[in-house]
Amino acid sequence: MTLWIPITLAAAFFQTLRFMLQRQLSLGTLSASGATLARFVYSAPLVAVLISIYLWATEQSVPVFGPALWGFGMLGGLAQILATVATVRLFQARNFAVGITFKKTEVMQAVLVGWVLLGDAVSGWGLMAIGLGLVGVVLLSVPPGRGFGWRDMANPSAGLGLVAGLLFAVSGVCYRGASLSLDLEDPLARAGLTLAVVTAMQTIAMLIWLRWRDPGQIGAVWGARRVAVWVGLMSMAGSFCWFTAFTLQNAAYVNAVGQVELILSALASVLVFREAISGREWLGMAVLLASILMLIAVI
Repeated sequence: MTLWIPITLAAAFFQTLRFMLQRQLSLGTLSASGATLARFVYSAPLVAVLISIYLWATEQSVPVFGPALWGFGMLGGLAQILATVATVRLFQARNFAVGITFKKTEVMQAVLVGWVLLGDAVSGWGLMAIGLGLVGVVLLSVPPGRGFGWRDMANPSAGLGLVAGLLFAVSGVCYRGASLSLDLEDPLARAGLTLAVVTAMQTIAMLIWLRWRDPGQIGAVWGARRVAVWVGLMSMAGSFCWFTAFTLQNAAYVNAVGQVELILSALASVLVFREAISGREWLGMAVLLASILMLIAVI
């Protein structure tokens, strides 16, 4: 098996655990922004220490950080912050499995963005897969008990999910660009250094934002440290796996395999959160998963 595939599967597993913890924090302890800060502030210092130890142990020096690293890193980091906030807010509006499913539209959106902006060719089968995915999104976009009129589908949950998916797609492509800009042969060193730079920038940006807009959340993140520290640890493990996979393989393929998170989130929603999932929501997730599997086969 190609190395990037098990690494991607591990990334999806750690990310599911992290979102589960963030959901718990956002429902009673922290705001969406506070839960997002918890992800970065408890992981950034550990990432910096671990990559420093790794470089020392493998006798590798830190390469020059060029404009590509800073540019891609800042754009990807900002996109990821906004995507995480949107996802956590979505968890507050819909159940866990549906929230994750909306977020995972990033694969289809990445293909469409590449086609529109870069002229990347999309086959007829690829367009069919995207169309099938849109059917799944429509099924998921309407809260239980409501109809299928345009007003019913144009709800905040659908908007948050689609925006989160788009932003996560942007961040994945940017992280691949940032990692590949480093003059290193070792993919682990590339991924670790990129992750250290990005998480440091994200932590600083979130602290400045919350200090200005919601200073009480900074103290709340510290007060919730018994749970929040695990958010940071799961975030570090998941992000390192994602960054390594993005270094080894095209972001579209990595995101496609990462759709296994759909299955993990459904299990978590039913077994952990004891949430009821309607028949229409199950159907929507099944249709969307089918479109993703079809997309994997044709890209």
